[in-house]
Amino acid sequence: MLGPFSFVAASVILRCGVNSRPTAPVVAALSVLNRDKGDPSISAKQNKPKAAAKDDDKNERPIAQNRKARHNYEVLDTLECGIALVGSEVKSLRDGQISLEEAYGQVQQSEVWLVGCDIPEYRFAHQQNHAPKRRRKLLMHRRERKKFAALAYEKNYTLVPLKMYFKRGRAKVLLGLCRGKKQYDKRESMKKRDMQRDMDRALRR
Repeated sequence: MLGPFSFVAASVILRCGVNSRPTAPVVAALSVLNRDKGDPSISAKQNKPKAAAKDDDKNERPIAQNRKARHNYEVLDTLECGIALVGSEVKSLRDGQISLEEAYGQVQQSEVWLVGCDIPEYRFAHQQNHAPKRRRKLLMHRRERKKFAALAYEKNYTLVPLKMYFKRGRAKVLLGLCRGKKQYDKRESMKKRDMQRDMDRALRR
């Protein structure tokens, strides 16, 4: 059975004649058809990441963002980490009770810890409550831990939590490998942000 491409090609050849030479427009049309025919498996692969990204967005529930981080630091790389929490902390996070403004990552004894993150006590936990600013272990693969820890140590970079969110019911931290901005870098960032805000306002009019 002829496919759509084979059927069109056969029709073109019959119209041109078996022994006649196809004209330039016919050759161009055949080449476009051949290109567009493609491999369905490749098309499926190209569509899969977009679908996966949409699914990830649907499964993410934002908890908090570190708004000062991108103003004070240049983010060079990011890594999604798990975080070790107790029950009362999870319940506080579900209520949106957290502050990341003073938080940072600390490498100690081959582990990475989140320090300075403020999760207020859960009001119904009573005696089983947690310490709001206790340090919390970040969960990542050994290879990722070595890479981030080595760069932070060798290049004197800072590990900064950029945001926290729930993903498929589990708390996650987006950890940034950051370099501190100089004063003129901050002014430049503010200028770009103001220009973008003005452009957005003009487009909304």
